[in-house]
Amino acid sequence: MKLSKTQLQSFSEDGFVMIPELFSMEEIALMRSQLPPLNSERCAENFREKDSDVVRTAMGLHLRNEVFARVVRHPRLLEPAMQLLGEDMYIQQVKVNAKEAFSGEVWQWHYDFATHHGEDGVPKPLALNLHIFLDDVNEFNGPLVFIRGSHKYGPAPTSLDTVTTSYPLWTVDRETVKALVDKGGLFAAKGAAGTALIFSDTLVHGSSINLSPWPRRIFSLIVNPVSNALTQYKRPEHQHHRNLTPVTPLADDCLLAKASA
Repeated sequence: MKLSKTQLQSFSEDGFVMIPELFSMEEIALMRSQLPPLNSERCAENFREKDSDVVRTAMGLHLRNEVFARVVRHPRLLEPAMQLLGEDMYIQQVKVNAKEAFSGEVWQWHYDFATHHGEDGVPKPLALNLHIFLDDVNEFNGPLVFIRGSHKYGPAPTSLDTVTTSYPLWTVDRETVKALVDKGGLFAAKGAAGTALIFSDTLVHGSSINLSPWPRRIFSLIVNPVSNALTQYKRPEHQHHRNLTPVTPLADDCLLAKASA
């Protein structure tokens, strides 16, 4: 699968591109069915909300589950990433970010490179975040909100927030957010389950709490060029994987063909 000229231009100008209906409902149902047993595990890979104790982020999924081991090598994710980066990539991080109905926590304003550089020593903001919506995402259940074009101004100043939620995050201050919003405006990434989303490592984004009766789960694969690999090992392996073997795509039917075999 290749991105069109229009999609490439959108990524360059806005810092993100959305691809509706990239995955079928059968593929999405298979991925969703894997989550309950994974979330039930009491392990370091599962980050839980402060108040409700439900899992807000489940990490290292490709090492814990056969289905997600195939998802991270799906050509519909990897081929656009290879097109954008033009070089060998490794699997940097794999997770599902979840916002439970009525209780899903906020993600503060941030961009991923602040953590990748500050915690992991990644030299350049080249990593790509590849998302799959596992549920319908609407204006009520905590969609990702991007500041359009914020990636074009380079890494913004950040500070480490260890208080707001159970997940420590390098966050962008309000004045910087306001200035960036004045330049580019906001975009809420909404769409049906099966929608894919690709965004830049310096794109400022966040999401509000989930006030709705509907869950909002998003699969996330972060890939990074092997030439841009981590140089520090402050975080555990499930937060930034150490295996720098270039990832290669499987066949397009790798999910359902395997499931029915």
